[in-house]
Amino acid sequence: MTTNASNTCRTSQSILLAGASGVLGGHISRALTEAGHKVTGLGRGPDNGVRADLSDRDALLRAVDGRKFDTVIHAATALRKPPMRHRDMHATNALRIGGTAHLIEAARATGAGRLVAESMVFGYGYGDHGDRVIVEDDVFGPPGRSPELEGHIAAMRVKEQLTFGAEGLAGIALRFGLFYGPGGTNALLPMLRKRQLPVTADHGRVLPWIDLTDAARAVVAAVERGRPGQAYNIADRAPLGFGAHVRWVAEEFGLPKPMTVPLWLTRPMSYAHTVMSTSLRVSTAKAERELGWTPAHQTVRDGLAAMRAAVGES
Repeated sequence: MTTNASNTCRTSQSILLAGASGVLGGHISRALTEAGHKVTGLGRGPDNGVRADLSDRDALLRAVDGRKFDTVIHAATALRKPPMRHRDMHATNALRIGGTAHLIEAARATGAGRLVAESMVFGYGYGDHGDRVIVEDDVFGPPGRSPELEGHIAAMRVKEQLTFGAEGLAGIALRFGLFYGPGGTNALLPMLRKRQLPVTADHGRVLPWIDLTDAARAVVAAVERGRPGQAYNIADRAPLGFGAHVRWVAEEFGLPKPMTVPLWLTRPMSYAHTVMSTSLRVSTAKAERELGWTPAHQTVRDGLAAMRAAVGES
């Protein structure tokens, strides 16, 4: 692997991908392989080339002993379905803190020079941000308005701090919008079919979204062209309310229209309620300028139509 003065990696890299067996990880692995890189998965499952749990520091360091990689990617999550309650995020929050610290040690042990970390736009804070478009220089990781929100935001804040502060590693963070697309949207379909996923009226609230295949392409761009110490917002061109997103999924896949309920009625689904109450817009100009990345699916409608077409062809 070689790198020129502009931080552009010109040849194939050996990459250790934490979270390779997850939904996003699977897309990242395919995109990196198609770009000519050699990918080794890191995780607990048997399909991983390096089998270890990020939460177990000693086992992780034993698992990577003697291995060499150019770049390490942190895309690990404990989520197996969309989080509905605050407690559904606790294990992932722990991975973002302790798991990141352990992975950085492992990356150093393998001689890696670059670390690319999955981050999220919710690190800018939950709640209504109004019409202002947020850029990467805006405050990331402000204090949460409640202990639960502080737990979520602190995990994202610390993950980025560890990534950028890792001595000997060129750390890069990708602040993704909400994921949808192949392998992600699928989890909503059974709930919509059974009318088990109520939504609220958006009342002008919007959120950034990103198709999983476009997210994976952004990871490849960060591996090859990302600037050390930098964060990049990754989202499509058209922010969309949570309720509108779910309705479009139902419409695209010919499923019953979800029931619309008052926002207060979703409070028992505490994390989902927080997301539905949030309005947030981000700029992706920096990623487009520095990474040469643009979303192939400009809007959620575009991405869902492509997903539906692919399902029809399979």
